[in-house]
This record gives sequence, structure tokens and C-alpha cells, in this order.
Amino acid sequence: MRRELHVRFWEGPGVRFPRATRLVLAFSHEEDARRVLAVLPKRFGKYGLALHPDKTRLVEFRRPDRRPPPEDRSDRGPNTFDLLGFTHYWGLSRRGRWVVKQKTASDRFRRALKRIAEWCRQHRHQAIGEQQRSLSQKLRGHFGYFGITGNSEAISRFRERVIGIWCKWLGRRSQRARINWDRRHMLLERYPLPLARVARPYSPA
Repeated sequence: MRRELHVRFWEGPGVRFPRATRLVLAFSHEEDARRVLAVLPKRFGKYGLALHPDKTRLVEFRRPDRRPPPEDRSDRGPNTFDLLGFTHYWGLSRRGRWVVKQKTASDRFRRALKRIAEWCRQHRHQAIGEQQRSLSQKLRGHFGYFGITGNSEAISRFRERVIGIWCKWLGRRSQRARINWDRRHMLLERYPLPLARVARPYSPA
């Protein structure tokens, strides 16, 4: 939306959802979704609001075992969507049931690594202990947001990429500062970075 409006959702007595400006509406029937999508711009317009044309779309997100055959589908795109930095997709639980899972969206992953690389380049001559403290803080912030159930692989991969970037720029401090695997191991023993962990585990209501 081009103007921010704080919206509160209620689902039963005593249950309150946080304020939001990005909405996801789920429908059991496609015709219902299309009717609402056609009406929303007019309803929002009454209050001086507008839907963002690039961020408002209809996405088929049916459970895989309920999707029609490919030849019967008008939308043959991926059965996923991105929201708030996560890619939402269907996956099997440990019990073999279809559940909605989330993983770090690829564009967010790349942007976060690009910021880390730029920071390491600019601060490569800083004391290693100071770099370690700053990078640890950045990693904890990343894990605090993206560390959710089902996203362990992505946050672990992010940590490994950060270590690689850090070592790369430390190795460019001088011609003799090149870091091989042995020196990398010694570096992390003396200046460890926090391990990837799930900060927000899933807890069923």
C-alpha cells in the first residue's frame, strides 16, 4: 500500500495479531479470490489507499496432493510465494504430512551477504577482535529473524558464507596475510562466531 495503515486482526476473543501493512488472504476457491481481488482496489480507494501494483497478485498455493494436473492449470508457475524475507512453500513434515514451510528468500540471502562483504572490505584493517564482535552481532541479528523452524539449513549456510567472506578480506590486509584452512581453523578457535540456531521454534497453538 502506498499509505501505511495500521490494521489489527481478531480471531476469536482475546487473540490479537500484530499491526501489518502486508496482507495475505487465503481462499479455498479460486473464484472467490478473483472476486475479492477485483473489489479490493475500489474499497481501498474509498479511504485514500491503493494496492501496490507490483506486490499485489494472485498465487496458486494449493497443497501439492490437491493440485490439478498440469494440463488443467492456468498458472504453471512455482507453488511458492515470498513475503517478509521468506519463501513460503509446501513440504512434508516428519510425520509425512503436507505443511507450509518457510526458508530465507534467495534475494534476501544475497543482499545480506553483499552487505556483509562490503562491511568486511571497509573494516578489514580493524582489529580482529573488534571485527569478531561486530560480525557476531550481525549474525545474531540474522539468526534472530531468520532462525525459524525449518530454516536451519539456510542460516547455517549463511554463517559459513560469512566466515568465507571474512577470511577473504582478512587475507587482503597484506601480501602475507593469506588465510588457508589451517589458519582459518585457528582464527575461529580464537575468535569464534556464534553458531546458527533456531531462535523462534514453532509452537502449535
